[in-house]
Amino acid sequence: MDLDVIFLGTGGSVPSARRNTAAVLVRRGGDRLLFDCGEGTQRQMQRSIGLINVDAIFVTHLHADHYLGLPGLIKSYEMQDREERLTIYGPPGLRTLFGSLSRVIGKPAYGLELVELNRGESVDFGDYEVEPFDVSHRIVANGYALREDHRPGRFDPDAARELGVEPGPAFGDLQDGIAVEGRDGTVVPEQVLGPARPGRAIVITGDTEPCEETEIAAEDAELLIHDASFAAEEEGRAAETGHSTALGAAELAAAAGVGMLALVHISSRHFVPDILAEAREAFANAIAPRDFDLVQIPLPERGGPELVPNGARELPATGADVPGPR
Repeated sequence: MDLDVIFLGTGGSVPSARRNTAAVLVRRGGDRLLFDCGEGTQRQMQRSIGLINVDAIFVTHLHADHYLGLPGLIKSYEMQDREERLTIYGPPGLRTLFGSLSRVIGKPAYGLELVELNRGESVDFGDYEVEPFDVSHRIVANGYALREDHRPGRFDPDAARELGVEPGPAFGDLQDGIAVEGRDGTVVPEQVLGPARPGRAIVITGDTEPCEETEIAAEDAELLIHDASFAAEEEGRAAETGHSTALGAAELAAAAGVGMLALVHISSRHFVPDILAEAREAFANAIAPRDFDLVQIPLPERGGPELVPNGARELPATGADVPGPR
């Protein structure tokens, strides 16, 4: 199952010529999940993968730079004649926000569902889930951890043959967790499969100071996407505003044992190579992705996360064009 992350907005609270406000698209198989939707997010889609239909949107918190792109995206979907209901998840206060935005958005024919998530209320997508966790910002805010279910252990065909199972469909059934009949009776998957293998995990913090909740959520994750609003010398200012330094994010990544750290919410005031150098003092596999960069996350046995610069623009555009006025 393919899993990757497209960075649509990596900048701070104000968009710049090179970095848009917060937006991260996670693609897993055919699923498309958008985390935050800053101003101009739909334009960032159109400049890369096209204006695709996302399956769900997760808002980390209710500061404008993380949701101002929602009204435009919702209206564009209506212009596209979207049919699938769109669910938007966020922290408490999401419904109140949309009470105000409804005067702009109206009532899309395809339907919106608003779900306020608290800690421990995960969203089940079948063989993976998205779970919110508390972060430390100036207002109530969620981080999100996408975690795959454990995968079955490796199949041992020799063990299956010794138990009288013939190669063919029965081998597939065992790998799918289904018992079959062998030479001397029923053979259950546990007899021919190794230990369960962990699934992959992506953790997205939104705006936050480094905090224990993030470290716990990010333990052994393949990718941690963390606020890096300030340079190390601005640690006091970061704490006052509920943000993180790049160095603070890197120290947390090292403590959590993540595979890769992606620094986002980077202010245009800072020279990115300097911010990145500070982070790499504490965590070597830190990156500062630009808008449209892509990170591929293979299965653990096939290697670690890999940065593909400008990778989103090299993908075939799959989104539909927005029709003209009606």
